[in-house]
Amino acid sequence: MSTATTILALDGVFDTGLAAFQDTLATARDLAPPALRETLNSSVSSIRRATRTAHGLAIPTVRADALPTPGFVFVPALGAKTEEGIADALAHPDVKRAVELLRTWQANGATIAAACTGTFVLAETGLLDKQEATTSWWLAPFFRARYPSVALDDSRALVGNDRVVTAGAVLAHFDLALWFVRQRSPELADTVARYLMLDPRSPQATYAIPDHLRHADHLVMLFEKWARENLDTGFSLEQAAAFVGTSERTLSRRINMVLGRSPLSYFQSLRVERAAYLLRTTKLGMDEIAARTGYDNAATLRTLLRRKTGRTASEIRRTNHLGVQD
Repeated sequence: MSTATTILALDGVFDTGLAAFQDTLATARDLAPPALRETLNSSVSSIRRATRTAHGLAIPTVRADALPTPGFVFVPALGAKTEEGIADALAHPDVKRAVELLRTWQANGATIAAACTGTFVLAETGLLDKQEATTSWWLAPFFRARYPSVALDDSRALVGNDRVVTAGAVLAHFDLALWFVRQRSPELADTVARYLMLDPRSPQATYAIPDHLRHADHLVMLFEKWARENLDTGFSLEQAAAFVGTSERTLSRRINMVLGRSPLSYFQSLRVERAAYLLRTTKLGMDEIAARTGYDNAATLRTLLRRKTGRTASEIRRTNHLGVQD
């Protein structure tokens, strides 16, 4: 096994993910003391000779199957962003060949890391079975259904285990690259983060939009309908189960299986989402917003908003729907 690092770019790779790895490592190499520079070199490899990004840009690569086992492998996101697109991409012969290659490399001592939808490729290898991992928050239900043996925690931006590392959605590519640099020099990683204006990433739960979670389970969709109609009246598992037409136990088990949380936890997330929306789009006072989302007082809601979003109510109010400060 060599100590080299390679970025395994599959055809149709997500442009930003690939560039995030390359730019972070290149910046680290340029800023590193001479003794560290060689450890930050990387190549871009691929399964096929002619590889293009999702936007059709040609990528100069080396053939992955011609490389000696690298010490570290990055797998950037696939260009697909929906369940259907990801399933189609994972069925491609290139991915099948990549899966076999990743298994071989890891068996020979390589550390394999993936971000965003690239974590699906890593999960296909079986290397995440019985391991903690993360993925893109909006695809967590699909990931859980496809890989039930993986201990998924989609609230986290980065999860590291023994020679397998996973990162969450899109910009977590930067977190993963900085993690790699930090293993070599924490001081250098901090310097690179400053140069690239990369603030410490909040947990993915901060960014998750419950309404955008990808799930097609009928019971879960019925529960979500009941929950949204009862945000201001309070949570009742008994009433929710009656509306859905199943037992409380079955509903709890199904919600946990699909969403990785309890019905109450998901209900509370929907409340926080509604409160944040009202803060951004209306001039309602906190007491009125608390009443409309089922909280007894504004103080409780303020605390939950800070805990769940990482922002105060005032900060959320100053932020438009795109997350940009007015």
